[in-house]
Amino acid sequence: MTAAVVVDGVTKIFNRGRPDEVLALTDVGLTVGDGEFVSLIGPSGCGKSTLLRLIADLIPPTTGTVTVAGRPAGQARRDQEYGIAFQQAGLFEWRTVRRNVELPLELRGAGRAERRARAEEMLDLVGLADFAGHYPGQLSGGMQQRVAIARALAVRPPLLLMDEPFGALDEMTRERLQSELLGIRATTGTSTVFVTHSISEAVFLSDRVVVMSARPGRITAAIEVALPSRDEAGRQSPVFFEKITEVRQALRGTPAPITAEA
Repeated sequence: MTAAVVVDGVTKIFNRGRPDEVLALTDVGLTVGDGEFVSLIGPSGCGKSTLLRLIADLIPPTTGTVTVAGRPAGQARRDQEYGIAFQQAGLFEWRTVRRNVELPLELRGAGRAERRARAEEMLDLVGLADFAGHYPGQLSGGMQQRVAIARALAVRPPLLLMDEPFGALDEMTRERLQSELLGIRATTGTSTVFVTHSISEAVFLSDRVVVMSARPGRITAAIEVALPSRDEAGRQSPVFFEKITEVRQALRGTPAPITAEA
């Protein structure tokens, strides 16, 4: 499998050399294949979001390397090789839904007609074509997250990075958006790295669930997930509950560190 992301021997220390120095991650290795959906799960403060930000080149590693689509993470960021969505949608209240989705294309210098056509395509993909002229304050939390996903996909990135994008939503909305995200993935073939605290969410969405230890964060398990289907029947299948138990046991256990290869 071709690698969408390769994290090799990465350690991250914040405030290095100061009294408040924090070792956040130590010797992390992770490979995400093209088209693969990988969830990162672990206790609060284990470095899941830090690892995501390293992949996005929002912060640099202290040691080790990160490559995205075969390029250094910094080059991949400049080339817009990924889209990113956070727990808060982060929409600009003074821009319409359409113009929020157009923003990354605008920053890239795309023309008005191209921006509009692409934004409308993405809004149709997330089921919000009828709300293009609305403002974020007129939308529910779930709808705002769908706009954020549309914006993240606007430049057709081969990689989608998501940091607990459904964490603040009610359970019914969360499950609906999980299904919609899987539909988008099936349509686009986008590789995805997804941070979550929810074991059931990780199992339902993922090809692999990568389990991290308490700080300093290390990868302690990588659990393959092959559900019979990614729908309500899949949620009720024996293998779904078996994998939930397997992830829960990995979170509670203390296995030796491993490298999570695709």
